[in-house]
Amino acid sequence: MKTLKVDVVNAEKTFFSGDAKFVALPGVEGELGVLPGHVPFITQIKPGFVRVTLPESDEVRRIFVAGGILEVQPNSVTVLADTVVRSEDLDEAKAKKALEDAKAKRQNATGSLEIARLEAEMLALTAELAEIKKLSGKR
Repeated sequence: MKTLKVDVVNAEKTFFSGDAKFVALPGVEGELGVLPGHVPFITQIKPGFVRVTLPESDEVRRIFVAGGILEVQPNSVTVLADTVVRSEDLDEAKAKKALEDAKAKRQNATGSLEIARLEAEMLALTAELAEIKKLSGKR
């Protein structure tokens, strides 16, 4: 069986590195699916789950990313994410609190760079909460 080498990383560490038979994730233009032998490309991804289907067990590993860059080569997939959270580490209460804090800071923000950063953070946290709700429905 052909497989892909998959790496999901941020600037600080590697969150997943291993083989997969399929990878799916949210691209800015829509849902992306990658199989071994895929044509090379680079694109932006939006907040959501990277779903890695392991070759030996058909287990699907879910890793939340808050946006980033995807590079696909015929035998490899690299996800360089802004923020990464393993599905087992997602915490709804913590995400809700962070979203409330970001909203409060946004109301008092004055600089355009600060406003843009806070709005991006709020977007990522809203996506994280939506994914947590989807995940809890599957449990």
